[in-house]
Amino acid sequence: MLSASVLRRPNLTRGATKSSVSRSKFTLPDLPYEYKALEPIISREIMELHHSKHHATYVNNLNAATDKLADAHNKGDVNAIIELQQNIRFNGGGHINHSIFWNNLSPNSSAVSGDLLSCINKDFGSLDEFKSQLTAATVAIQGSGWGWLGYNSKKGCLEIATRPNQDPLQSTAGGTPLLGIDVWEHAYYLQYKNVRADYVKAIWEIVNWDDVASRLATAKQG
Repeated sequence: MLSASVLRRPNLTRGATKSSVSRSKFTLPDLPYEYKALEPIISREIMELHHSKHHATYVNNLNAATDKLADAHNKGDVNAIIELQQNIRFNGGGHINHSIFWNNLSPNSSAVSGDLLSCINKDFGSLDEFKSQLTAATVAIQGSGWGWLGYNSKKGCLEIATRPNQDPLQSTAGGTPLLGIDVWEHAYYLQYKNVRADYVKAIWEIVNWDDVASRLATAKQG
């Protein structure tokens, strides 16, 4: 889903020479449905602002930061490279997380079945128990962040995790993200005000389980 050529690693020893760096730009993905499609669970106004403003800002800032990173690599400026890491982590995470989130949702919510359902039953006891646990963990996040269902390839099981801010699950906690719930206030406040629990409870009605199942199958393939 994310596409950018790998930055060439420069020689950072004394007297390093500049290297040419060529990469493609990160882009805002199109939604697989119209802004109004998830109503009444998520309003058109929220979806349009969330996608065209917030996600777009993460993409723009990520491109700006990676341009600066390329320049820092060319100059052999290690201090600048270090300073840019948090910026890239935040905006890159925002891009990764939202690119998953849009596809995790659908106006035509599918049923949970097959291997996904078997794994949920094995690891959580039942679908209802899984929903209850992820809901509780996500609602309890202090400040802004994400609630995740992830796949732990080392243990061969599904796990619930929460991440602060825009920290991406895979690169900061090791799990492969399958289903994410965004609880930054811009994702729900215009409609649900400060009642985060109502938003998280409602979002289950528009989960795209086919997408979650596809991500699990891919994760298991390694």
